[in-house]
Amino acid sequence: MTTRFLRQLLLAFATLLLAGCGAMTAQNPSGKYTPVNAVAEGDEPRLMLKGADVVAYFTENKYRQGLAQYSSRYEDIAFRFASAENKALFDRQPTKYLPEFGGYCANGLVYGIPWGGDADTWKMINGKLYIFGGQASKDGFEIDEKKNLALAETYWKDEVAGNNSFFQRWKRLVFRVPHYKSGEELAKAVAAAKGGAGK
Repeated sequence: MTTRFLRQLLLAFATLLLAGCGAMTAQNPSGKYTPVNAVAEGDEPRLMLKGADVVAYFTENKYRQGLAQYSSRYEDIAFRFASAENKALFDRQPTKYLPEFGGYCANGLVYGIPWGGDADTWKMINGKLYIFGGQASKDGFEIDEKKNLALAETYWKDEVAGNNSFFQRWKRLVFRVPHYKSGEELAKAVAAAKGGAGK
């Protein structure tokens, strides 16, 4: 083993330990919909997308923060809604409104990494909700949306779904996929795709 590899492995393990059990528990429920981009908040051990209203993306085509008074549970995960109407829609058909890839950044899943996901950076593709870890991640994903969506779906199905998000994350940060791009490399690719290279 190389020294660089050992350092990466030790760093990944140390970070995993420092991340604490709370986040690991919040993101890895025991149900069928796992892992998820959830946080512990107050008495709530698993709050999806920090309380974003998942129904509003579909019905209003916008991000809205949910309220604690309009809450529902699905697969041991709490969801919040901006209105009683949105809560009722979710309660009738929860799987219709679930974000793809457990609400993790769709561009992270292109590299097999379930990480990030900002509820206010999103896109509907073929009637499904995809969350991104910021505008730069969304821009990177859109460079070749069809290819990136296929990669993300493959990694989700083959490696991530039903498995522990922390272990998968660190596995793919140490053993990177062949097409991995750093944030800097992705920014350059986005600039080139937008015709901004060299400006």
